[in-house]
Amino acid sequence: MIEYLGNISKYLGLPINSSSHGHMIDNMIGWVHWLMILLFIGWGVYLIITVIKFNSKNNPKANYNGVQSHYSQYAEYGVIIFEAFLLIGLSIPLYSQLKTSLPSDNDVHHIRVIAQQFAWNIHYPGDDGKFGDTDISLVDEESNPIGLVRDGNGSDDIVTINQMHLPVNKQVLIHLSSKDVIHSFGIPEMRIKQDAVPGMTIPFFFTPTMTTDDFIDKIKGSAREGKGYEIACAQLCGNSHYRMRGFLTVESEDEFNGWLEEEAEYLEEGDDDDW
Repeated sequence: MIEYLGNISKYLGLPINSSSHGHMIDNMIGWVHWLMILLFIGWGVYLIITVIKFNSKNNPKANYNGVQSHYSQYAEYGVIIFEAFLLIGLSIPLYSQLKTSLPSDNDVHHIRVIAQQFAWNIHYPGDDGKFGDTDISLVDEESNPIGLVRDGNGSDDIVTINQMHLPVNKQVLIHLSSKDVIHSFGIPEMRIKQDAVPGMTIPFFFTPTMTTDDFIDKIKGSAREGKGYEIACAQLCGNSHYRMRGFLTVESEDEFNGWLEEEAEYLEEGDDDDW
């Protein structure tokens, strides 16, 4: 019943859901709209009744006795119960699932995302599964935007700019930070949006459930036809905020591993990372 009524969200123009938790967010959005519809109808009916019942023709003299019935209180109690349901029944469980605990390291892909004006730096650990250290003195916007130390654990790390690759149906744990100002990492189809705050590393996770190719096929005939997933900055971050856009490729695990191998070959050949 709850899922059925929450399905109104599919008529609200939301982007296609491409994550495992997205249906929960869509369901909550649907219930919020049901509340708004009920309030709109209720207040509209109340206004019409008030205008008709208490106009000057029907009430030539003012009545100082006030409202005698308790219908308004009952209506207020109904709104409180509905809002409590939204908070306790939907919002808190969803928040608890996504924010209060992180997935274990088993079968989770760890990725660092370092935001800056006006790009997304994507950092993958190498075969050892460990991120290399960073040093601010090594930062070079052309060749090393995150100041990665290429010795030790960082020798096989992969860094790209505005290009993120993920395997489908695999849980991803993002470690989000910022080099300069507050940014906001958002992928609408994945139902994720998280602020990137300077001086903090903020983890969040999701599981993509639709490959980029399947997504492009599904949006044929729409205004976004031919365009894949985009990573948007949802926080005004400067005069070139409009061009802070990245691209997400969701693919099969074999294709993802193949892409990692290609990037690793560039490192072995001594070439710069494929920005």
